[in-house]
Amino acid sequence: MIETLKKFGGKKLGGLILIAVIIIAFGFGGFGGGFSTNNQNNIAKINKTNVTTQDFMNYLNQSGISQQAIRENLDNNIIEELLSGLISTTLIDLEVEDFDLSITELTVLKKIKENKNFQDENNIFQRTKYEKFLLSNNMSAPMFELQLKNRELQKHLFDFIGAGTITPDFLTKKKFEEENKSLDLEYIAMENFYKEKESYNEIEINKFLDENKDQLKREYIDFKYVILNPKILIGIEEFNQDFFDEIDRIENKISNGDDFQSIVQNIKASITEVKEFTPSSTKKINEDLIYSKRSSSIDLIENGDNFLFYSITNKYDRGPDLNDQSAKEEIQELVYQKGKFDLNRSVLEEIQNKKFDDNKFKEMAGSNKKYLTINSIKDETTFEANSVKMLYSLPNNSFTLVNDKENKIYLVKLVSSKKNTFSEKDENYLNFVNNQNTNTRKTILQSYDQLLKTKYQVQLNQKTIDRVKNYFK
Repeated sequence: MIETLKKFGGKKLGGLILIAVIIIAFGFGGFGGGFSTNNQNNIAKINKTNVTTQDFMNYLNQSGISQQAIRENLDNNIIEELLSGLISTTLIDLEVEDFDLSITELTVLKKIKENKNFQDENNIFQRTKYEKFLLSNNMSAPMFELQLKNRELQKHLFDFIGAGTITPDFLTKKKFEEENKSLDLEYIAMENFYKEKESYNEIEINKFLDENKDQLKREYIDFKYVILNPKILIGIEEFNQDFFDEIDRIENKISNGDDFQSIVQNIKASITEVKEFTPSSTKKINEDLIYSKRSSSIDLIENGDNFLFYSITNKYDRGPDLNDQSAKEEIQELVYQKGKFDLNRSVLEEIQNKKFDDNKFKEMAGSNKKYLTINSIKDETTFEANSVKMLYSLPNNSFTLVNDKENKIYLVKLVSSKKNTFSEKDENYLNFVNNQNTNTRKTILQSYDQLLKTKYQVQLNQKTIDRVKNYFK
């Protein structure tokens, strides 16, 4: 909810006037259908506060959105979005009132005089510039000053809610040091220990098939189809009305329950019959498309410049056939991937159970050990971002598995860490401080958002909303 408040609370206001017939309709209660017979001009209600149709009209007038833009975007829920903006603004006003926030006329006047747009080259306020601004924006001075006052109150509200959100310096420094220290690592690629795909024997493959037979079953279909185009149906290559009339006749016959053979008997097209089909790495455009539509046993579907008319005669499940080279290669890949997963899991479990030590690491690494220094938590040169963050959360002499951007897995030992010196005037540090305060403030505002959801109950009058839309149609 707070995001909506912030989005709409600072909306630039314009002076466009909407069509008089809508204003008149609102003014004489022509929309009706409110929360009760005495509230037929309400378009929404927030707790006990009514949002009237006149309030909504005033908001529309100030929105700066043209009548034409509203009319053209009715189907894109522009009325609902504008109403959301009004409700958000009203919620802010209710919160300002609840917290008893105020701003004096002198403060508003000071804000206007300090506005650079209304000053000359010597930073002196010029009333002529101020009045020119009001005229160009079709606004009166009281209207602009009221809007300025409301914006300042909104700012005070969010400052009040976010009070005390600056993180203490010592915590900011500590976190910056932690995230920008250097890590010295030793690591080895786990692929050095994976069993080669081709080395898995028949016994291992068959065992994998037995353990996963239900998951490995695939649906096969038997079907027949014909390719239809203008040349086949009407004897010419033009997509004209005669061709589409023929297509319509075929679709009507399908709807009437005619079978494949009776429909194609008068069509001079070659029938293709396919048995025991399931998609594979070898792409077959027509067959793959028909397989994807297999929920319908008979249908006519488009495929580029052609239509495919098909009939599926049989569906059945079957496990992989190892006599088929393509199927065998797929199973070998699955067995290989499972072997990699099992080894990675085994090493990770040893680490988590504190059974993996430096001796085991040295034994595995041998002469394949590599060395690396990571300079900060944002250093993603070797390992991907989440892996780097995990490394920065570990103590020295820890072991873990990480991956790079290509998802290759590595066994890593965190040898040591070293804090790097920095200046509090350094741009990276200043940006870090700003981000810390922003994140802290965001957390508080998110909590405030949850409070607003429980504090206020918003009801919409859908009948009135629909009638507003009808006046723009």
